[in-house]
Amino acid sequence: MQKLTNKEEEIMHILWKLKKAFVKEVMAEIPEEQPHYNTLSTIVRNLEEKGFVSHNAFGNTHQYFPIVNIEDYRKRFMNTAIDNYFNSSYKNMVSHFAKEEKISAAELREILTMIENQEEKK
Repeated sequence: MQKLTNKEEEIMHILWKLKKAFVKEVMAEIPEEQPHYNTLSTIVRNLEEKGFVSHNAFGNTHQYFPIVNIEDYRKRFMNTAIDNYFNSSYKNMVSHFAKEEKISAAELREILTMIENQEEKK
């Protein structure tokens, strides 16, 4: 699975949300600074070349749909980020967010409960 640019990732999130869409429907979902139609069309075709989307043809127009699901992409993205930024350590990642005050003690307790419940199921 190739790495996506920020703009490609933004478009993928739109396609995951819509499930299938024509370029003009994707364009309508971009909140601000919409790219030119041809630019967006090129981005979507690049996503197809990278194996993230496919299309159904309706005459000269194409309706695109994701062929990589968000869970698979999330798993790859998170693993890469943890490897690259946190020395492959989930502990380092969680402590980073705790230091930045992005996660509370209550949320950490909730996560700990989830982990303990998973261990009990094994």
